[in-house]
Amino acid sequence: MTDRYQGFTQSGIGRFVVKNLGLPDPTPLQRWTDGAPLVDGPVLVGSVTGTEVSKAIQATLADAGVQFSVASEGVASSEARHKALVFDASGMESTADLTALQRFFSPVVRQLATCGRIVVVGTTPELAQTPRQRIAQRALEGFTRSLGKETKRGGTVNLVYVAPGAHEQLGSTLRFLVSPKSAYVDGQVVRVGTDLDVPATADPAAPLAGKVALVTGAGRGIGEAIAKTLARDGATVIGADVPQLANDLHTVITGIDGSELLLDITAVDAPQRIAAHAQETHGGLDIVVHNAGITRDKRLANMRTDVWDAVLNVNLRAPERITEHLLESGVLRPGASIVGVASISGIAGNNGQTNYATSKAGVIGLVQALAPDLESKGFRINAVAPGFIETRMTAKVPLAIREAGRRMNSLAQGGRPVDVAETIAWFADPESAGVTGNVVRVCGQSLLGA
Repeated sequence: MTDRYQGFTQSGIGRFVVKNLGLPDPTPLQRWTDGAPLVDGPVLVGSVTGTEVSKAIQATLADAGVQFSVASEGVASSEARHKALVFDASGMESTADLTALQRFFSPVVRQLATCGRIVVVGTTPELAQTPRQRIAQRALEGFTRSLGKETKRGGTVNLVYVAPGAHEQLGSTLRFLVSPKSAYVDGQVVRVGTDLDVPATADPAAPLAGKVALVTGAGRGIGEAIAKTLARDGATVIGADVPQLANDLHTVITGIDGSELLLDITAVDAPQRIAAHAQETHGGLDIVVHNAGITRDKRLANMRTDVWDAVLNVNLRAPERITEHLLESGVLRPGASIVGVASISGIAGNNGQTNYATSKAGVIGLVQALAPDLESKGFRINAVAPGFIETRMTAKVPLAIREAGRRMNSLAQGGRPVDVAETIAWFADPESAGVTGNVVRVCGQSLLGA
C-alpha cells in the first residue's frame, strides 16, 4: 500500500510545506537487503566502566565486520557522524552513574546518521545485586523511550537488559538492533537470559539452515513475508492457510521450496494434522509462528456471540490448542522457538476491537504463561506486537484512522510486513536462545500503549 503523504514530503513543494507548517516528516526507512553489510557506517561504543558486557559488545561487532571505535573515558566526540551508538550501562551501580548517559550521548546524538541506531545495554533490574543498582537500571527505560521520541531522521532507540552472566548470549540481539533489520522496532525493551545454551551458527548468512518452520496464515500479507524471510535465512517452511487461499499459498510456498498445508486452524483435528505433517514430511519442527488472524470489528454493544467467538477461535484458542498438542506430541525438536503474533491493540486496546484486543492480549498471556515451563524444557516462546503495518487489511481502514495509525509514532509512518518478519527471524535464530518470554512491539514506537 502506497503512503502518498510520505511521497509528497519527499518532493520540493512537500519539503517546503512540511517545514513551514510543522507537519510530520517521515524519513524513508532503510531496510536490509541481501549482500548488504550489517551496519553501513561506523559505530561508537561507550560504557560507564569496562565490563564483560562491553567486551561482548565489541567482540560481536568485530566478528560481524563492523567498523567501530570506543569513546575515551566514556565521553564521545561530536566530530564524527556515526551509524550507531551503543552504550554499556550494565556497570551502573547507583543513580549517580546515570549522569554518564548525558555525558556520552549529548555531544553526539545530533550527529547520528540517517536511520541510525541507538542501543543501550543494561542489567536486568530484578536481578540487580542491590536496591540502588535496581533503581538505576530501571531508570534506563525512561531514558531510552524518551530519547526514541527525540531521535529524528528514521533513527531508533532500544534497550537490552542482560541477566548477570548472560553477556555471551547478547550477540544475535545486538546484531539485530544495530542493523536495518530492526527498522520499525523503536522504544523497546528486550531481556536476555542465561538458562538456554547458545549454539554456534555455522553460517551467519543462513542461521536457520537445517531448521523446519511452521507459519500459519502464510498465503498473504505478514504471513507471506514471514515465510519468505525464514526461508531466506535457510529454514524449510511449512506454510499453512485456509483452503480459500490455496492459490495464494501455493504461489508463496512454491517460490521458497517449502511445503503446503491447507486447513482451518480452528478445526478440531488441526493440531493433530499439523503435527503429523511436520513429523512425516520433515521429521519434526524447530520453529512455530502463530500468525493466522482475523478481525471482525464491532463495538461491544453491537457484537454478536458468533462474531466474538470467530475472532477468539482463530487468534487465540487455535494457537493455544496447537501449541499444547505440539508439546505433548514430541514433534518439537530441542531448542525449538515458538512465536505468537500479538498486536498493539492487545496492549493499548482499540475502539471497536474488544474481541480482537482480547485475543491479542491473550497471545501475550500465552507467552508469559508458558515461558518459564518451556524454558526448563529447552524451548523458548516470544511474541511480536505489530502496530500499523501496511497490508491489504489496513488498506481498508477509513482514511482518517489510517493516517492517524501511520503518523502517531516516533517514525511518523506505517511499517511493512517484512519488519514483523525480521523480528520473528531474530527470535527464531538459534543464537537467540537466551531470548524468551519477550513481547516486542514492531510499531515505530507508537504513542499508544506502554
